[in-house]
Amino acid sequence: MATLLPPPKRQKVYHGVPEPPKEEPAHVPNIVVQFVSEDDGRSLAPAVNIPANVTREALELLVNKISPEDEEPVPFSFHVTLPEDSKTGQNSSARIVVTKSIEADVLNHPSGHFTPEDIIVIHCSPQSVFRVRPATRCSSTLSGHSSPILCASFSPTGKLLATGSGDTNVRLWDLNTETPSHTLSGHNGWVLCVEWEALERTLASGGHDGHVRLWDPKTGKPIGDALRGHTKWITSLAWEPIHIHGSNPSGPRLASSSKDGTVRVWSLGTRRVEYTLGGHTASVNVVKWGGSGGPFGVLYTASSDRTVRIWDAEKGRPLHTLKDHAHWVTTLALNTDFVLRTGPFDHTNKKPMSDEEAQKIAKQRYDNILKTTPEVLVSGSDDHTLFLWSPFPSSSPSISSTTPNTNPTKPVTRLTGHQRQVCHVAFSPDGRWAASASWDNSVRLWEGRTGKFIATLRGHVGAVYRLAWSADSRMLISASKDSTLKIWDLKTYKIKLDLPGHTDEVYCVDFVADKVVSGGRDKVVKIWKN
Repeated sequence: MATLLPPPKRQKVYHGVPEPPKEEPAHVPNIVVQFVSEDDGRSLAPAVNIPANVTREALELLVNKISPEDEEPVPFSFHVTLPEDSKTGQNSSARIVVTKSIEADVLNHPSGHFTPEDIIVIHCSPQSVFRVRPATRCSSTLSGHSSPILCASFSPTGKLLATGSGDTNVRLWDLNTETPSHTLSGHNGWVLCVEWEALERTLASGGHDGHVRLWDPKTGKPIGDALRGHTKWITSLAWEPIHIHGSNPSGPRLASSSKDGTVRVWSLGTRRVEYTLGGHTASVNVVKWGGSGGPFGVLYTASSDRTVRIWDAEKGRPLHTLKDHAHWVTTLALNTDFVLRTGPFDHTNKKPMSDEEAQKIAKQRYDNILKTTPEVLVSGSDDHTLFLWSPFPSSSPSISSTTPNTNPTKPVTRLTGHQRQVCHVAFSPDGRWAASASWDNSVRLWEGRTGKFIATLRGHVGAVYRLAWSADSRMLISASKDSTLKIWDLKTYKIKLDLPGHTDEVYCVDFVADKVVSGGRDKVVKIWKN
């Protein structure tokens, strides 16, 4: 008897259409990659052959596995540099950031420069070993000021907050309870700037009345009378860095810049002016106290006379005049700003036991920045451009003998691309990036050491007034005329979070730990948390 075969399997149909044939998986080429350090270009590991579709997260695991140096896993960001001749214009980026995989981001890049046959050099930038959580919600809306809030600043430990307003008052807020702790009254005009001393013992404020006032943040009481001498309003304040003044019994000195064209350096012990810097011929818009250039550091001043001047902080002698800007210079930033501001306090929350220990820790944190780069300065102007300066290249042991820039009064490079005035510039805490905000509604990112353009962050529909970085340098927050705050992710250069809530322009923002504070024309202080 013949064996009966089973009937053929009935073909599956979808709405009368036969099932499409299964697609063969796409061929993934293998590529050779070389991982090099972003800092000095040295090879982190031998060249390896990997599939092109390996994800960015897998690349991070791979680098940590094959790199012999680090025992603890280190987070990295990756990019591939385009050769110079493939740049077609001013807005073309000189680098390709790896956000998904090498195949998606590099091989399929519109430039078409890379093929699977090339050895692809991937630059690895280590990121901080701790991570700051992004603020996602408004935890408190604090009212109390009766006029727009013009300045806001967290204390170095992030436990206290000071805000200054057009109602002539400074207010202190307790961040543990998110409630007001003290109202500091004494100014006769708008409070234009507040600045914390790095050990958190004193708060300085400058006003439209031309007075500088000192306050005890624990009691909310004024420390003596106002420091008088300026004939016009105060534009900015800068404390002498902790690691310079050390255990000086009279405390750190304070520098104040003014619309009257002068900078005054005050001794807190005698409450008198030590010296006055009078070289500028117009309003001094910013003063910064840097740690390089001498045993007492240097003062950097930016003015509406189109110059940036550098002064010896011991006696106030002029050192350099930087003259390349074509309009008012309105903003300055140092790559050491973060460690100078926070002094001995870092993400570990350890408290120094004595002033000597605080000085030692602050000095160590400052020197860690200088290991790979000297103290550099970025100036932003109403001429729509920025300049990167390195006036003291010998301050860094890594490049003191090989630096090509021998003239400290010549800029390292000119940063162009903004279409309108530059409002604010800020360095990331690790000094790797600089960000600039402009009236053209955009934020631009630059390499902190070379000044190379990285990316334009677009999303605001009004002028961007102010920037602040997270302590891990992975996020940037911007405050705008459009009444919003935006948090930007530095891995993708895209908006990570949009923080609406203010009902009018946002004038000031600050970022510490995982808290963000903002204030503006709607007279309320908002605290944002995860």
